[in-house]
Parts: sequence; C-alpha cells; structure tokens
Amino acid sequence: MKKGILVAFFGIVFLLMVAPMVFAAETTPTTEVNTALSPINWKPISAALAVGLSAIASGWAQSKIGAAAAGALAEKPELAGIMIVLEAIPETMIILGFVVALLILIMG
Repeated sequence: MKKGILVAFFGIVFLLMVAPMVFAAETTPTTEVNTALSPINWKPISAALAVGLSAIASGWAQSKIGAAAAGALAEKPELAGIMIVLEAIPETMIILGFVVALLILIMG
C-alpha cells in the first residue's frame, strides 16, 4: 500500500512539473485588452511550482533516506560512502526542476 502511495505521489509531482510548460505557451494577443480582466502570466507561477515542488519532494525523499542511513550506519559503519551517495541522488530532482524553470522563463 505504501509503495502505491509513493508512486502516486511522485507521479503527481512529475505532472505538476510538466503541466506548467503547457500553460506557459503564449496565446495570440487580442486587439482589445480589458485591464480589469487581464490574463494571468503563468510563467513565473509555473517556474516557481517547478522548483518548489521538486524541492519539497527531494526534501521528503532525503528525510526517508537519512533515517534509513542512520539505522544502517549504526550497525555497519563501513556503509558511510554508499549512504552519502544515496543521500545526494534526490538532489538531481531539484536541479532538473531548476532547469525546467529556466526553460519556462527563457523560452517565452
């Protein structure tokens, strides 16, 4: 059951990182602009979501890995190098979220 929730969580995070790119597409400007109902600029919002949600997911993953690493190192201290590598892997998700945010902001 926990594995299914984990897969669903990361699936939703992935969709939330990809969906802003769809909303970031520019629309054709109209000749008459109503200032009271001007359209929302989705680019900064989607860039913030790309970085923010990937940071939250990475922090959550690192907390789980850190707890498991502490337990494993208490029994086998020689696993320290492996645990450092495993702790660094979720950081790549933040880097990818940052790249997606840059692409959203630069491509328009």
